[in-house]
Amino acid sequence: MVEFTLWDIVRNLLLAGRWTVALSLIAFVGGGLVGMALLLARLAKPAVAGRFVAGYVQLFQGTPLLMQLFLSYFGMALLGFNTSAWTAAAVALTLYTSAFLAEIWRGCVAAVPRGQWEASGALALNFGEQLRHVILPQALRIAVPPTVGFLVQVVKGTALASVIGFVELTKAGTMITNATFRPFLVYGFVALFYFALCFPVSLYARGLERRLHAAHR
Repeated sequence: MVEFTLWDIVRNLLLAGRWTVALSLIAFVGGGLVGMALLLARLAKPAVAGRFVAGYVQLFQGTPLLMQLFLSYFGMALLGFNTSAWTAAAVALTLYTSAFLAEIWRGCVAAVPRGQWEASGALALNFGEQLRHVILPQALRIAVPPTVGFLVQVVKGTALASVIGFVELTKAGTMITNATFRPFLVYGFVALFYFALCFPVSLYARGLERRLHAAHR
């Protein structure tokens, strides 16, 4: 058994935590960009685009993230790409995040009263101008709390990337446990680090939601 001090365990988990944060940010930013493109395609209302987006959302919401990670990792290799665990995890989590954000934002746009569309149409605004000047600013105020709240799910979802060999908090915890045979201590620290990442985000999302409700009173 390798002798690890408490500081050795904490230091190695902190180093791995950097990759958890990096993967979460890449998935959230990339998923946000793809999700916005999907939302705009769905709002534009061409029948083919609407069916494609609806199918895309159902596919990624209806299948486990673990399976999506496996398919990304092995599927990219099958197509001839010399991919890494990092690339496969980033792609899978970006697509997963985009599907959920597209649906969250669609609901927020749907929450804007229909009269806003009609009023902006009466002002001879085209579809793009309606979205930019009237609909999206109102939907944004509704969307911020659930969007920030979903970031917590993305952070926790990065733990599944360990199954394809990506070394983040969970994978590092497993490796340290195999070396030290102290699973309760190591995974206890892993849980604390995830809590330290997720709890402030959850508090921030709840604070945004309270301010939003106060603003609409």
